[in-house]
Amino acid sequence: MSEKEKGVGEGQSTLLHGKYELGRVLGHGTFAKVYHARNLKTGQHVAMKVVGKEKVIKVGMMEQVKREISVMKMVKHSNIVELHEVMASKSKIYIAMELVRGGELFNKVSKGRLKEDVARLYFQQLISAVDFCHSRGVYHRDLKPENLLLDEHGNLKVSDFGLTAFSDHLKEDGLLHTTCGTPAYVSPEVIAKKGYDGAKADIWSCGVILYVLLAGFLPFQDDNLVAMYKKIYRGDFKCPPWFSAEARRLVTRLLDPNPNSRISISKVMESSWFKKPVPRKVEEVAKVDLEEMCERPATMNAFHIISLSEGFDLSPLFEEKKREEMRFATAGTPSSVISRLEEVAKAGKFDVKSSETKVRLQGQERGRKGKLAIAADIYAVTPSFMVVEVKKDNGDTLEYNQFCSKQLRPALKDIFWNSPQNSTPAIVLE
Repeated sequence: MSEKEKGVGEGQSTLLHGKYELGRVLGHGTFAKVYHARNLKTGQHVAMKVVGKEKVIKVGMMEQVKREISVMKMVKHSNIVELHEVMASKSKIYIAMELVRGGELFNKVSKGRLKEDVARLYFQQLISAVDFCHSRGVYHRDLKPENLLLDEHGNLKVSDFGLTAFSDHLKEDGLLHTTCGTPAYVSPEVIAKKGYDGAKADIWSCGVILYVLLAGFLPFQDDNLVAMYKKIYRGDFKCPPWFSAEARRLVTRLLDPNPNSRISISKVMESSWFKKPVPRKVEEVAKVDLEEMCERPATMNAFHIISLSEGFDLSPLFEEKKREEMRFATAGTPSSVISRLEEVAKAGKFDVKSSETKVRLQGQERGRKGKLAIAADIYAVTPSFMVVEVKKDNGDTLEYNQFCSKQLRPALKDIFWNSPQNSTPAIVLE
């Protein structure tokens, strides 16, 4: 590794190729880390994806990385994350991409269903991006809210083209044959493994996304993966009563288990629900919400702080207290809390995905109700005082509680905040 590359992968500020200054880690996966970076010449802020060549080659993923780069060069669209440039050294690949500051659409949906006008805004932008990709012979194959980002203006940006297929990947029968994607969003024909049309498979995923935006939950859910696949294969779902008649019709046509009769993108764009203009006030609300989220820890008022304190817990006034949630306070910074959670994850066989104020631990091993997933949100009360809320995001409650009591609590105990007057934590794990 050259002097110019030292610090990459270690979270330090470093100079890359004399052109970019790398800063904090925005997130990371198995083979890559994404850093906040700044172009020293233009001052432009970017997301720098750093991929370790050795790891990628070892597991045979180099073609997937090359594919992602090729696709991002081809698809220049306002609702697709833009690729600025690609650089490389002997050991790493550096991909400079558009910095999208608003986080994942998943984070917005995880708080509950969206109003129909807001869902329409995001869906219109999603369809615009997907239609553009298809016009270039590109099929995403892993569309889901986690791969849809939001910028500070409330615009949706499609990301993560690692599972993309090109039209030249079609077999002699004119179909794709690779089974891929995320189970809950995969179309019936992909599950059937008999070959599928990439465009129609993407449309199905768009239908699942629209359902999730409007409902706040998935159309096909079951703790047993095989049972869930059977529901998907049959198109066995129900629209909640709050869906409008037009939305219900469109979702039903999108989630048609027969790809031959499933609605096409052109027909989606002609549908009455899709064509409704989005009120300006909806766009402004989306923009304001995201501006408040971007690039700073969330803050809490006195009511929030009091409600977190065990002695003044107000939650019973509103809802039954959930065993799946716990909170604690710490005198530190979000990055220090994130580092500690990453250590816990490593020891407990969890994969980690983190941003400036959020951490998600995804279990590597399947439990009684699927893989255990834990989400942590970090709120800034003052610059040096944080409240951390931890909750179960997926999996079995008993397994979650056991992990918290045996691994999470002991590992975090020394960072709990203590009142200066005594050694008893003012806010403790609930």
